[in-house]
Amino acid sequence: MTRCFSRLAVPFLLLQAALGSEVTPVQKVIEMLENMLAKGKSEKHNEQVQFAAYKQFCDDTTVEKERAIKEANEKIEVLKADIQKFTATAKRLTKEIAGHDEDISVWNGDEKAASNVRAIEKADYDALHKDYSESVDALQRAIAVLKKQA
Repeated sequence: MTRCFSRLAVPFLLLQAALGSEVTPVQKVIEMLENMLAKGKSEKHNEQVQFAAYKQFCDDTTVEKERAIKEANEKIEVLKADIQKFTATAKRLTKEIAGHDEDISVWNGDEKAASNVRAIEKADYDALHKDYSESVDALQRAIAVLKKQA
């Protein structure tokens, strides 16, 4: 009987050894599911890391853009105030320029009038000078004639 058992046991052990070294389909499916689970966890972790980096970028960019917008709005307010100030200054200077233009035209008119008066006075002077020169010349001739007679 031992012989019979050993005759049957050897092929059974060989069969079991052969079957033991082979992977069954269920074991293959379990192994594939375990690999899928590990791969899924790895991808999830990578995605979480990538999302965290993207979220940090978005948060940093949001803070930076909000600060830039705030600074730009403040600068806009300053520039609007400057525009109002310069507009008021331009209006004031325009009025001053108009006043100065009026003064200049009055002065030009005064200068022309003074020039006309001087021209008339010069003509009067020239005529009077000519008259006096002729009178002095006539007197000098008369004196010369009287000296000759004396």
